[in-house]
Amino acid sequence: MRKIIHRHLGKVVAGAAVAVTATAIMIGVTLPDSASGKESTGGGPQGSAAEQGQAAKQLPGVVEDAPAQGKKGTGRDPLTDDEVNRAQTLAVTRGFRDSSEDVKGDKGPERLSTDLTELEPADVGAADPPRRAEVTYYDYKDDTYVTKTVDLGTGKVASTDTQHGVQPPPNHDEVVEATRLLLADKLGDGLKKDFKDATGKALTNPGQLTVTGFVHRAGVDNPGPASLKDCGKHRCVRLFTRVVNGPWIDTRQMVIDLSARSVAKLD
Repeated sequence: MRKIIHRHLGKVVAGAAVAVTATAIMIGVTLPDSASGKESTGGGPQGSAAEQGQAAKQLPGVVEDAPAQGKKGTGRDPLTDDEVNRAQTLAVTRGFRDSSEDVKGDKGPERLSTDLTELEPADVGAADPPRRAEVTYYDYKDDTYVTKTVDLGTGKVASTDTQHGVQPPPNHDEVVEATRLLLADKLGDGLKKDFKDATGKALTNPGQLTVTGFVHRAGVDNPGPASLKDCGKHRCVRLFTRVVNGPWIDTRQMVIDLSARSVAKLD
């Protein structure tokens, strides 16, 4: 059998070879000794009657539910769901909400992340250090990156930092909106054609694709047309697109300016 496998292995493509190897590993792990051909501790292919009886008594594994999460964490514990919700509620004051816009142009900033902040020097070593959350946003109304630090103990916004030209990775909603804008633009016709060729179906919404987005800055990868000169100041993204459970479709040359809601193609 080993000679037969070696004789045919050279005819198998690399992808199939990987699949075969993975299957072999899985079988080796999941099959009991008697089925895999390994000898048992008794010295033969079959265990003793006592060993088999003991195995029969063993109960199947049980997956336990995660322990209940408290409303408030302690020390450097990750933020609980309640703390995340509280921090996000406290961070968006009425004035901030009314004066900002999200990726779709609706009232309120685009929330990017919520994390436990690092301890300040004065708090290091404290028995019960204060718990603060850092909530970050992108305000599409004036292209600003906003960081709100919320003291969860006092329930107040401890600080607000606003920066221009800072472009963290896009979140899920921004990637979906970028895909939607690409599909609505003439430059998305190639994507729709390739999707049709791959699936036989029309591409009408972002949910038919698996998409990953990354930030584009003018002059870093490719200067592109003049319409992209503000990328970096504006929120611009490029996309890796793939048919759900299917092949990749190359859209890396397309740049979607979410701030200007426009699409351009790199040279």
